Amino acid sequence: MDTRLTERLGIERPVVQAPIGSATCPRLAAAVSEAGGLGMLAVTWRAPDDAREAVRETTRRTDAPVGANVVLDPEASDVPASELVAACLDAGVDIVSLSFGDAAPFVDRIHDEGGVVLQTVGSAEEARAAADAGVDVVVAQGWEAGGHVQSDVATMPLVPRVADAVDVPVVAAGGISDGRGLAAAVTLGADGAWLGTRFLAAEEARVHRAYRRRVVEADETETVYGTPYPDGWPGVPHRVVENETTDRWRAAGRPEAGRPGEGETVARSPDGEPLSRYEDSLAVPGTDGDVTELPLYAGQSVGLTRDVAPAATIVETLVADAEAALSDAHSSVSGAE
Repeated sequence: MDTRLTERLGIERPVVQAPIGSATCPRLAAAVSEAGGLGMLAVTWRAPDDAREAVRETTRRTDAPVGANVVLDPEASDVPASELVAACLDAGVDIVSLSFGDAAPFVDRIHDEGGVVLQTVGSAEEARAAADAGVDVVVAQGWEAGGHVQSDVATMPLVPRVADAVDVPVVAAGGISDGRGLAAAVTLGADGAWLGTRFLAAEEARVHRAYRRRVVEADETETVYGTPYPDGWPGVPHRVVENETTDRWRAAGRPEAGRPGEGETVARSPDGEPLSRYEDSLAVPGTDGDVTELPLYAGQSVGLTRDVAPAATIVETLVADAEAALSDAHSSVSGAE
């Protein structure tokens, strides 16, 4: 599948692995890039030196383009976004993805280093502002997405609005987990798809086995949108798979403070640090305790994420199934004439 996105990013397949927080790692990102998609690292919650090493380890694993995402909201991290962008560029990253903020101050610096700039948007207005600032690709993230969410608009109405608003390639994000979703994104005017939840179920993803199992078993109705896990990045809505923590929070009326069980230790990090019930900490391998009470970030596409597979298989299957879906759709329309 050749699109404006594959041409602009220098990749073979219009599939982008979303920067799914601590679940991203060099092994996952490199595997996606090696399969012809774009593998992404999340570096916002890393120190600059750690970000450099993550990029370098990824590029040692593949010669294909790789990307890194930096959240621009200063409330998200103690490390300034400018330092993280500089660290990624110093390490030789090909593509920088920016979200939750204005990309304009960073565009020239990234372009001067030969990089490509992606910006996540939640409306046509935001997309136009990004394109006017010189961003190379916009990512239209719909409300169905997992993790922290920028938009109040669903993917289906958002993507064509954004595609009509800008002349740069558009990537559709939110609620996409299989080839039919990729095909739908293309027919809506997008040039590719951005998938997070599906890659949580990749063998290479850095997630606890209990987290991965819950994602694979959950239905599309079993996610919660709001602010159930405010500690770490307050006030930003997110989507997670239901668990006892979200059940308690909703039963109490979704309080912003005085949450049931607040401060209660439910698990311990791999280095033994206590993790509290509403803490914004991902369940990574080595986490011990009731790990499924931690935030199980995932989108409504959990209902379509039904198996664990190597990242390369996921990419290849997505594209093959998308091509088949587009062909079937064309045949159905032609047959009806």
